[in-house]
Amino acid sequence: MTSANELIEAPGRIEPARLEDAPAEIADLVAELAAKSAVLGAKLHPQTAANLASLVRLMNTYYSNLIEGHDTRPRDIERALAGDLDANEGRRNLQLEAAAHVRVQAEIDRLAAEGAVPEPASVDFIKWLHLEFYRDAPEAMLRIRSDHAEFLMVPGEWRSRPEHDVSVGRHVPPSSHRVADFMEYFARRFRFENLGQASRVMAMASAHHRLNYIHPFPDGNGRVSRLMSHAMAAKADIGAHGLWSISRGLARGLESRTDYKQMMDYADTPRQGDLDGRGNLSLRALVDFTRWFLRVCLDQVAFMSELFDLDNLSRRLKRIVEQNDDLKPEAYALLHEAMLRGQFDRGEAQRITGLPERTARRVLNDVVSLGLLASESPKTPVSLRFPADALETLFPKLYPEA
Repeated sequence: MTSANELIEAPGRIEPARLEDAPAEIADLVAELAAKSAVLGAKLHPQTAANLASLVRLMNTYYSNLIEGHDTRPRDIERALAGDLDANEGRRNLQLEAAAHVRVQAEIDRLAAEGAVPEPASVDFIKWLHLEFYRDAPEAMLRIRSDHAEFLMVPGEWRSRPEHDVSVGRHVPPSSHRVADFMEYFARRFRFENLGQASRVMAMASAHHRLNYIHPFPDGNGRVSRLMSHAMAAKADIGAHGLWSISRGLARGLESRTDYKQMMDYADTPRQGDLDGRGNLSLRALVDFTRWFLRVCLDQVAFMSELFDLDNLSRRLKRIVEQNDDLKPEAYALLHEAMLRGQFDRGEAQRITGLPERTARRVLNDVVSLGLLASESPKTPVSLRFPADALETLFPKLYPEA
């Protein structure tokens, strides 16, 4: 007979890992999410969409930080990406965390664009996420202190020693010496290779919880799980080329900002009797969590679709020009052209604005100086950019908490 302790330390403890049979409501959510994500940004020029994806990475990082209780302003994240770090050690470390998140998500998006995202639940990929996130972390970020131990975390390595054992609220994850076995089991159960799109989308939801349930690293599990979910969305063909991501939805919830914590805790529920599945954990709770998670995803896709709609974006670009006394009205023509065409040569400013050459050049320089247009070098084509100073006008409600 299996003892309670043996069950706790057996990898099958995470069962049910996936929903094998989708209830009708969840099947409908999966279908709607696949359909709506497929058209998100479809009318945008690929270059404009790519620059918007950079904005989404910034947003995703901000909200991932917020979930961790770190309120890092979008401007501070931009400064960190430019290498402009705060003199205060605490704020500087938050900036380094943010820059790391942007860097890792950018690499996931690059792999997705090339169709080269690896198995997102694989041991190697999840270790890589953790290693890359903490690659440049100072010792202060790697030093872990608990009631019974203090040690330096090694990026990319599982919990493996007694001092790594943890509790997370009411939840007690597997002992550290069992984490490797749990993660091998996790990788097998959530392997995408033999799953269709609908199964992949549902697996994305349950994998997000089960990874945190195992708590494989001494720290950084929440960040890794959100980056893994981003990779899973791309691998399941619902990522819309990086134009939406899950962290904003998880941070804000559907009803309140406490939704995420409550739903993660609820999904820890043990099986409640013979009618609640056959695994260690509650099947009913997993169904409810999956439904909630997919609704959050759908809510974010709908939000981004409205935000990135061409007509809406065009109106907000015009508003930026109208509200700025330093910009001539013709500046809007340059922004609109970049939005539609993706980019244009600087020498085209006269044709686009209808102004004399010298005046057109000055108007272009004014727009560039505000960061609304930019290029890789002074002689290459300019494309539309989205600086932090303009976000409140261009994308209202993107950062209402900031």
